[in-house]
Amino acid sequence: MAEDVLQDCYLKIVDGRARFGQRAAFRTFLFGVIRLTAANRRRRMALRRMIPFASMEDRDVTAVAEDPVPDSVDVDLLRAALRTLSARQQETLHLVFYQDMTIAEAAVVMGVSVGTARTHYERGKQALRAALGDEQL
Repeated sequence: MAEDVLQDCYLKIVDGRARFGQRAAFRTFLFGVIRLTAANRRRRMALRRMIPFASMEDRDVTAVAEDPVPDSVDVDLLRAALRTLSARQQETLHLVFYQDMTIAEAAVVMGVSVGTARTHYERGKQALRAALGDEQL
């Protein structure tokens, strides 16, 4: 995977997607490109693991979660509520609830700060509460 990341970095530099603006040393620029490319690669890999969550239209919600959805939750209503969330909110909630990660771990996977992940998490929960009309979520 490291070789693939370095190859992607070289391609970004050669084709002009990453440009050295001389605001820092070239070495700093190069390590920044490598760090951001690796973070994007980790995020894409995490999203690939989320495919069952992203394709909830085709699957039953109980197949995605290890615990069955309680009978009191209308599955179609839950799917509709999840579709109203932003992609980052969906990703954060999926990582925390379905992958049993902490918010800090989810932040690392998503390549964002813990504060940003916490904001997406809280806003996603609030939006689900509003959509489902359930304060016990």
